[in-house]
This record gives sequence, C-alpha cells and structure tokens, in this order.
Amino acid sequence: MTGCTVILPPKGSVAAAEVRGGGPGTRESDLLQPNAAVEGVDAVLLAGGSAHGLAAADGVVHWLSNQGRGFLTAEGRIPLVSAAVVYDLSLGEHSVFPGPDEGFAACSEAIGSIERGSIGVGVGCTVGKILGREGWCRGGLGFASRVLSDGVNIQAIVAVNAFGDVIGEDGSVIAGARHSGIFPQTLELIKQGVSHKRAFRENTTLACIITDATLDKRDTWLVARSANAGMAQAISPAATAVDGDMTFCLSSGKRPADPFTVAAIAAEVVAAAIRDGVRKATATESCPAFPERI
Repeated sequence: MTGCTVILPPKGSVAAAEVRGGGPGTRESDLLQPNAAVEGVDAVLLAGGSAHGLAAADGVVHWLSNQGRGFLTAEGRIPLVSAAVVYDLSLGEHSVFPGPDEGFAACSEAIGSIERGSIGVGVGCTVGKILGREGWCRGGLGFASRVLSDGVNIQAIVAVNAFGDVIGEDGSVIAGARHSGIFPQTLELIKQGVSHKRAFRENTTLACIITDATLDKRDTWLVARSANAGMAQAISPAATAVDGDMTFCLSSGKRPADPFTVAAIAAEVVAAAIRDGVRKATATESCPAFPERI
C-alpha cells in the first residue's frame, strides 16, 4: 500500500515550491526557493514511505543520468531531483516503501496521461485522521486542469493524505473522519476537545502545479505559494502542525502569460485536484472510499 509518482518536466522548465505545515519530508527543496542559483530541476518525485521513500529519488537520478539529463558542470551533468514524501506506513505493510528501483521504474513508465486515485504516491493515502485508523477514509492521487482565455494551461497533480476532511464544492464533507456512519467535521470535533494526537505527524498533502505559462523563478514561486490556498479551499483544517504540506510549480515557458492570473487560478485547480483524488480512490477492507457513498 505504497508507491511513488514522478513528474518529468521539459528541459529548460522553471521550478519553485513552498512548504507549509509542521511535518515535511523533502529533498533538494532549497533548489526551489526564489533565491536559488538554478532555474529548475530535472524531476519532481512524490513518494510514499515517509523518510524512507526519499531513497526513491536515487533511482530517479540514475534514470536521468542514463538519459544524459542534468545540470551541466565541468565534470559532467548532475541530475537535480526535488522530492517530497507522505506518511502511508499504517494502511499496508509498514516495512515496505519505495526505493531506488521504484523511482527508476516510475521514470521508465512515465506517460503523458494521468492515472488517478489509488495509484503511485496515492496508493496508501488516507484522510480524516482525528478519530484514528478506524475512522479513516481513502485519499488518493488527483488531477485537474484549466485552460485560460489566452490558451495558457494550468494543471495540478495532488497526493491527498491530509489530517483534515476533504470538502466538496457545496461545503459538505466528501471524505473525512467516519463515526457511526456519518462524517462529523474535524473542526467541530476539535472544538469539542477531541485530541489530534492519534494522527501525529502522519499527514501530508503534496501538490504540483504544471503550466506552460512563461514565468521567471520568482513568479513560479509566487504561483506555488498562491496555489496553497487551494488546499484551504478543499481541506479543513489545512496546513496544520501535524501536516507536512508542500506545493511545487513547474513552468515550461511556452506561452506568454500574466503571472497574477496564473497564481489566482492555480488555487482553484489544486482544490479541484484534491477532490478528484478522493473521488477516484478505491476502498480496502479496512478503509472505505468516496465511491462507496454514491
């Protein structure tokens, strides 16, 4: 019940990211800050396995090296891989996690279309953690896209493994903590004094915005930062001290665009991808999924 997902941007893409929440697990995140010396990275890896899963990035580096991709130095090209992980060790076998072989395989099998739900990094994702394992609901890998009036594409891939509830477009809980056949709102349970400590540091939502807009490093970072608002639209509560949320942004620079517009719409796309992730998830014997409710 664990896996990984790799995103391979076109050469020359600009990359940035912002970390929120109190429990992140990342690799090469400093390369994604607006003051970094490099404009982009060669791959973004989203992996299960908590800190163990960061080892999958070694396989991504190996695959990129075989392809002759990486940052050019006097001694050769050095692949730059940024990675972030989710904690998914409780749903399946806790001693199994993605490693270099899985990272390499994810690159080898990468395709242009997006598979969603209980696949890749989304395999072991869960949401609604406040009542413990018996109340969890399946999370998953979600995808959404928008095309602006000027033809600019904005897409989001999100691994939904949140402490809180996933909120639908109408404000109702579509996946969250189950109790007596209903989904009480996590915020209301917190107000009633229910402790969060049954899900301490076991939660993370990872989002990656992908756009063909022409953005510089600073603007790409601002899009990633703004896109975090989409988590707050679709998850309640979001970016808590027991979450390790992170949002990436990759820009291929193929279309002129207004950075402000891209940043504003990115949040909406992230929210849609979060909802898509739980709606496409499949149930296990111990953990139901959204499709069972419709």
